[in-house]
Amino acid sequence: MTQPDFSTSVRALRKDPKMAALIKKHGLPDLTRYHGKISVFESLLRSIVYQQLSGYAAAAIHGRVLALFRGGKPSPQALLKIRAPRLRKAGLSIQKITYVRDLAKKCIDGTVDEKRFPKMTSEEIVEHLVAVKGIGAWTAHMMLIFRLHRTDILPVGDLAIRKGFQKVYGLKHMPSSKEMEKIASPWRDHASIASWYLWREMDGAKSKV
Repeated sequence: MTQPDFSTSVRALRKDPKMAALIKKHGLPDLTRYHGKISVFESLLRSIVYQQLSGYAAAAIHGRVLALFRGGKPSPQALLKIRAPRLRKAGLSIQKITYVRDLAKKCIDGTVDEKRFPKMTSEEIVEHLVAVKGIGAWTAHMMLIFRLHRTDILPVGDLAIRKGFQKVYGLKHMPSSKEMEKIASPWRDHASIASWYLWREMDGAKSKV
């Protein structure tokens, strides 16, 4: 999947001097790296695996989970055929096994129906997805940003985003959701792209530690 043209968002963000500096530093955004060529099911599966884990540990477990499927291509039907001990051996907790199985079942029975997404608002999609066990706002937001390329998502529950606001805007403390929304108000319709820059900035900060 080729990502949309985000030039409008980049132009809007450049009006904020802090964001303009990040754009100059990190270049044009790329939202296809992790979710761009996979299905909604695969995107949500990946996000569930990554919940509450470091990137390195999550990537290792995700790789082992993908290896359980023919061609490394998971599907809801195939996942439900994999016995729990094999999923546990791959690194999934018992709780996450419950989550991914519920996701698979709801993709099969139509509770999660990606064909409806193009006509739904981002808020409606979040409501649609949180019907799945283990999927909260953060997981839904990741899918909206990286798979559906919605530009208006501000994942205020993401720790790196909070730290990014603190670092980029020179705040004395990590901001609350309300404070982040206030700072973001001039570019709120382009918050997904701004979030990408904040993540990139925090990735750079971690690499220097």
